[in-house]
Amino acid sequence: MTDVLIVGAGPTGLTLACDLARRGIGVRVVDKSPEYPRSSRAKGPNPRSLEVLEDLGVVEAVLAAGSAPLPMRKYRDGVPVSDADPYAGSSPTPDAPYDRGRLVAQWRLEEILRDRLAGFGVTVETGTEVVGLTDRGASVAVALADGSGADARYVVGCDGARSRVRKLLGIPFDGETDEAQQMVCGDVEITPGVLDRGIWHQWFDEDGAVMLCPIPGTQTGWWFQSGPERDGDGRPLAPSLEGFRRLFARHTRLPSAHLTGATLLSTYRVNVRMADRYRLGRVLLAGDAAHVHAIAGGLGMNTGIQDAFNLGWKLAQVLRGRAGDELLDTYEEERLPVAAWTLDLASERLRATLEAIRKPGGGLDTAVTPSTTGLDQGYRWSSLARPGGHRGLRSGDRAPDAPCTDAGTGTPTRLFRVLAGPHITVLGFGPGTEHVLREAAAAHDGIVRAFRVYDAGTAPASPLPGALHDRDGHARTAYGVTGDTVVVIRPDNHVGLIADAEDHGAALRYLAVLDRAREADRMCGAGMVDGTRKG
Repeated sequence: MTDVLIVGAGPTGLTLACDLARRGIGVRVVDKSPEYPRSSRAKGPNPRSLEVLEDLGVVEAVLAAGSAPLPMRKYRDGVPVSDADPYAGSSPTPDAPYDRGRLVAQWRLEEILRDRLAGFGVTVETGTEVVGLTDRGASVAVALADGSGADARYVVGCDGARSRVRKLLGIPFDGETDEAQQMVCGDVEITPGVLDRGIWHQWFDEDGAVMLCPIPGTQTGWWFQSGPERDGDGRPLAPSLEGFRRLFARHTRLPSAHLTGATLLSTYRVNVRMADRYRLGRVLLAGDAAHVHAIAGGLGMNTGIQDAFNLGWKLAQVLRGRAGDELLDTYEEERLPVAAWTLDLASERLRATLEAIRKPGGGLDTAVTPSTTGLDQGYRWSSLARPGGHRGLRSGDRAPDAPCTDAGTGTPTRLFRVLAGPHITVLGFGPGTEHVLREAAAAHDGIVRAFRVYDAGTAPASPLPGALHDRDGHARTAYGVTGDTVVVIRPDNHVGLIADAEDHGAALRYLAVLDRAREADRMCGAGMVDGTRKG
């Protein structure tokens, strides 16, 4: 029996699998596609997803495989009318190292995540279709299309908008599909030198549009998006190479022969739907299986990645017996409102973009706002959030980064490097926090990593193990703390608690909610994990 069976090997399923595998959780990933699934729609991770990918140890590979977002050139009647760079005024800051997303083909991102997963000894099982689920109380029996079966303690459906897992659970997928708003998409090849590959080209005319963005890591590959061709009765035609050539020639005024190939052809319809629950017993939903929305803002894949990052540590804690099953309820509690907000944001950005492109000079840059970075998403409403906070930062918020040095060696580091990994982090600002740090680390050995943060201008003669030097004061500024303060950061790098060091028990009580270390030790000593006797 495996611990977690993940259905679907897209970015959401692979992110969840990598997070679970690094935590030592047994994971199996299946996908009904006979080969690795390949998609062209998602154009890359946003800043918050880059932070997640850094924590998983793959961000350098993602950055190398992709490119920065490109300036957008808008055309009317084949003539350039304006250029726009929605990120021209932004730059990294000490608390947010990624000020913009990364353009990278979804299939390339999936390759990177599969390579990371393979490092944990896990490979995707293609051609494996789930056709039945039976919750047996302590496990889920999974029926496969080839007549075989599998057993798992938990199943997570990451199998897209047409999710078989969601349908087997009978969970409604309420919303609407706008058949009038359609787009044809694909990866195309264009003769070298015809178009500048340092530009995202966008032709908007009265009778339609074509958008061409160069695919990083290729010499001649481009992402193609356009309104569909229509027949004499106004019905949209299926995408095809010849159809793409006609659309290309009509809007760019270039010879159609310059578009030499087209693959991964698909039709996109504006689909705004959301499941009314993310969990039924031991089966959960994530990514497009739980929510789909308008393409504007590029939030689809990113919301799924962030679903997975929220869910992974919670599943691990429950499976280890270090948290009660109720911790899994906070997954829906935290992520369902984010999905609802995302649906509204994407729909509003789509409306704004459609309005903008009616006028010369308008383009897809209208879809980009500070909210599409994902950096302002948090869970202040969660039952895991606690009152208190300083200078705007509250429990449930994304934990900010800050440059520091290792107080023992003087080596430059960052808070994100300290946070990275399958653990809870406790930061202690000021000498009054040292006793809390010691108790927290001792009571939650192996799960909690405690760090004393020494202030700028101080030079501790014998720093505690795991000590950091806030050499420029950026850490205190980012967390808004003044006096002696303890900050607990959850494994998904959201703030759990900010408390004055004088409240000695606050941090320890909160850690007991995230990690019931003594209960886990008792259960292991009795041969029990996850409510099931082992051996």
